[in-house]
Amino acid sequence: MTPKPGSSRVREAWERRPLRLTVAAAAPVLAAVAFGLATPRGPLTATAGIGSLLAGLAAGWLAGFALRSRWAMLAAPVLFAAVFELVRLGTDGPTVDAIHLSPYGLIAFVTGRGVHALLVLLPMVLGAALGAGAARRPAQVAEHRRPGGWLIARRTVAALTGLALVGLAVLVARPASTDPITGPGGKPLAGSIAELTRVEIGGHDLALMLRGRSTGSPVALFLAGGPGGSELGAMRLHLEALERDVVMATFDQRGAGKSYAQLDPTETLTLDRAVADVIEVSEYLRERFDQDRIVLIGQSWGTILGVLAAQQRPDLYRALVGTGQMVSPRETDRAIYRDTLAWARANGKDDVVSALTRIGEPPYANILDYESALSYEHEVYPYDRTGNSEGEGGFSENLFVEEYTLLEQLHNLAAFLDTFSVLYPQLQRIDFREQATRLEVPVYLVQGAEEARGRAELAQEWFAQLRAPRKRLIMIDHAGHRPLFERPAEFRRAMAGTVLPQTAPDR
Repeated sequence: MTPKPGSSRVREAWERRPLRLTVAAAAPVLAAVAFGLATPRGPLTATAGIGSLLAGLAAGWLAGFALRSRWAMLAAPVLFAAVFELVRLGTDGPTVDAIHLSPYGLIAFVTGRGVHALLVLLPMVLGAALGAGAARRPAQVAEHRRPGGWLIARRTVAALTGLALVGLAVLVARPASTDPITGPGGKPLAGSIAELTRVEIGGHDLALMLRGRSTGSPVALFLAGGPGGSELGAMRLHLEALERDVVMATFDQRGAGKSYAQLDPTETLTLDRAVADVIEVSEYLRERFDQDRIVLIGQSWGTILGVLAAQQRPDLYRALVGTGQMVSPRETDRAIYRDTLAWARANGKDDVVSALTRIGEPPYANILDYESALSYEHEVYPYDRTGNSEGEGGFSENLFVEEYTLLEQLHNLAAFLDTFSVLYPQLQRIDFREQATRLEVPVYLVQGAEEARGRAELAQEWFAQLRAPRKRLIMIDHAGHRPLFERPAEFRRAMAGTVLPQTAPDR
């Protein structure tokens, strides 16, 4: 059969090295531009993760096929990484900024660029190898080559890498879920709710976990610490008993946990917007569960949101519960800084003394400086560590629970770092001793008896001057900054025995 003139011209053009070099370079470059614009922080959702894996494989294959050389295995990923970093230069946060050789900096690198490399660059390397092999194979067939030992080894490595990527894709695609609340016989309890959902709040698709034995129970909205923290794992693991008393709505705030992909554009994530999000979620819960008012529970940073939301819309809340109460982040950080410096000097920690002296007192323009100032808290303040106390749990409780997809698990710390860097500088003028001396809702502080001095003293000072329809301070022994998770039984008793009865609608 005579080849068509058109196909002959195409083959002739393809044999020209400049064209093939252009295609080999264009494949990773165009992929990098597309990813840099669409996912500047890398793939954050399961869909984006699978798409990244497939696109990386395809771009690598095309580069390898065009170059006809295994050098594409190096060239394609390097080109992709360089162009991707250029395209996303306008994106801010520890996971995308310059690499810092510190524990927080390395965490940012691994959970940011490391995860991205696993899902894009590794498939690209495999794709380049397969593409180069496909381009060279006709020549090998023509020469009747038999595969030698080195070729067999390469193919074995490629096959194993391919299987590993298939396994990774399966893990990435695993959907998140939360166990049903069961009754006799292990069947889902009638009238209960156990659901992961998403709600459009402030123009963003934000995540909620809803759990309760009865949809007719009072609704409690929980705001995690941070900014950027997520507590779906800790809430289910430690406060399951509270589901008997309330429908617990655990909110992954914008930029945190399952809502990390909603962080950008960061210029619209302000303190006012975060408070507005809480109010919108509260209104959604009132409407969905047909309740006039709900209970608002905040932990650490969540207490700041709680106070500001209750201050703006007291009509939404039957009670405000603060645990690990924050009053003035600036003054708390400075107190912890001074205590840490004194501890370091007293214990001969010259490296810590040097680092703290160099950066001075908070607040800091460089968010990673907070690592030096605040990361010794558990040594400076020796919390009781018996049972489930401070230091046992924290973010690790969110790494392996089913409420998160694999990428959400891998990105929990990244979300904290990036969101903290956006919101924490905006909190430096907060001081409730001046700005929130009166609230029109009942206020309950459930505090750890071994809370850090820089938080505990400010909370007690603010609470003493606070005017509210009802207020009560409940201390939990052997607990620090996270008493609801450190001593969940005591926290439940405070809720079921005090907060809910005293704020029932008929009172």
